[in-house]
Amino acid sequence: MSRGRGGIHFAWVVLGAVMLVMLAASGLRSVFGVFIKPLEAEFHWDRASLSGAAALSLFLLGAVGPFAGRLADRWGPRRLLALSLLILGIGTILSSFVKSLWHVYIASGILMAVGAGGAGMATAASVSARWFETRRGLVIGFLGGAISAGQLIVVPLAMGLTVSYGWRQSYLWLGLGLFALILPLSIWLVRNDPGEKGLRPYGAGHAVPSPGMTSLPAEARVSVSEAAQVPAFWLLMATFFVCGYTSNGLVLTHLIPHSMEHGFSEMAAAQALGVMGAMNILGTVASGWICDRFGRKGPLAFYYFFRGLSLLFLLYVWNVPSLQLFAALFGLNYISTVPPTTTLTANIFGRYSVGELSGWIFFSHQVGAALGAAIGGWVFDSTGSYALAFVSAAVLAILAAGLSLLIKEEPVSPRTTPATGVAVPSEA
Repeated sequence: MSRGRGGIHFAWVVLGAVMLVMLAASGLRSVFGVFIKPLEAEFHWDRASLSGAAALSLFLLGAVGPFAGRLADRWGPRRLLALSLLILGIGTILSSFVKSLWHVYIASGILMAVGAGGAGMATAASVSARWFETRRGLVIGFLGGAISAGQLIVVPLAMGLTVSYGWRQSYLWLGLGLFALILPLSIWLVRNDPGEKGLRPYGAGHAVPSPGMTSLPAEARVSVSEAAQVPAFWLLMATFFVCGYTSNGLVLTHLIPHSMEHGFSEMAAAQALGVMGAMNILGTVASGWICDRFGRKGPLAFYYFFRGLSLLFLLYVWNVPSLQLFAALFGLNYISTVPPTTTLTANIFGRYSVGELSGWIFFSHQVGAALGAAIGGWVFDSTGSYALAFVSAAVLAILAAGLSLLIKEEPVSPRTTPATGVAVPSEA
């Protein structure tokens, strides 16, 4: 049995629910840049101190990934997502009551990061592997698009609430909305495995073999220590480190304050992030479609090279249309690196390893993001400008384009596997 009573496979219902969870989680984790200026105005904290909270948040967001991926692989995503949303909501509400800098570090830097990390791409990779036998590249594209939609919806919403009611009320209402809408929806619709609904994964039984398919046993997993002996694993980590440095770390954290330093209004800066989020959705879904049909390494290299050029363009932004043009260009490849990186991981190491190994690769992404956020603040405090930080990001992105082409997409088998004899594809 592969379909529900209405003719729509329940995998798509689970996908829709997880997309909404990731939209909310990524959106809430992305709003910190909105609150930098209000926090500075009220408490007179310097930019480097607040950038440190952002860096801690980004680091922990990645550090949670390997553990979240391991739990999702072993337990399934349902309980993990519910727990993650609970922690995220508590951190968001507590952020509305902060009075000291260390309160910001605990509420926004730790609790919100841990909650968002549990509802991140490592868990999403496990969902796609459990529920979809085919179309996994496109599914990852949809999930990446949900992350982008979080920026498109939640960041402007947070800015509007802050302008109208103040930053404390903004945090409070965002947290209450998470508890009232997203947490109940997750508990109601997300299931760990198709077997819980008497179904098989979407596409099971009629998947067409294609290059990159392997015959690994269904329960076989490549361990982290085994993966660490494969150069492709380190190349994936290195390139995703650059992805984090250039996107979540530098641009997402500092674009709003950078824009305001150059005379743009708060709403113009927030609208630029909204444009970026909209183009993220288009770019990420298109990237998943491209990966399913044209391969992964070439597109991944192109995304990084194009990102480097767009960061150089940011240095010459002069008015609102040019700011929005930058946001559109950068948004096209902001998360488009996720489908090729995740599907390369699945193709090389097997789809039953993708949750945990994606978690480690995502951890490198967040180490880069943490450094990008921190270095951006340090550079600004030292020079009064973000220019050197954006140049460093452009150089790293172009370097990552070259590293992407060195990845060998050759399947790696675990040293010890159970004797199940069940053939499964590693194509994602």
